[in-house]
Amino acid sequence: MDLAKRIADMIAPTIEDLGFEVVRVQLTGAKHPRLQVMAERIDGTGIDVEDCAKISRSISAILDVEDPIASEYALEVSSPGIDRPLTRLKDYTTWAGFDAKVELGVGLDGRKRFTGRLMGLDDNDMILMESEDGDEFVLPFDDVQRAKLLLTDELIAAVTSEQT
Repeated sequence: MDLAKRIADMIAPTIEDLGFEVVRVQLTGAKHPRLQVMAERIDGTGIDVEDCAKISRSISAILDVEDPIASEYALEVSSPGIDRPLTRLKDYTTWAGFDAKVELGVGLDGRKRFTGRLMGLDDNDMILMESEDGDEFVLPFDDVQRAKLLLTDELIAAVTSEQT
């Protein structure tokens, strides 16, 4: 199990007890490591700076005791933002109808990068996408290396209307 996954498993219960859920845990930088924790409210309402500070204080205590990272690192707690990463199966149904970019670890028919409209998931938890020219793709969730929503006027309008 990789370190980011171990850390996510370690901190998720505490974050959930606070009323949030983990969107992504990512460890970057070799010389100056940074542990990025993205979280959102379980009820779907917005997350603010005070929420991020509360999460940071709570998980810092766990990380200090468990000490999963050998060197010094910076802890960053944030919301996923509008052009959020798609890291969980539910993200592909929640954000169906919006444009996204998906990168696979292993190519599908010689191709690793796909951009288009998310169409949800099929019965086997495969990601359904449609390109601008109408091509349909069925992508294996287990092979996704990176995926994120694309910032469009449509997405901004949808997120803005949810917050009012």
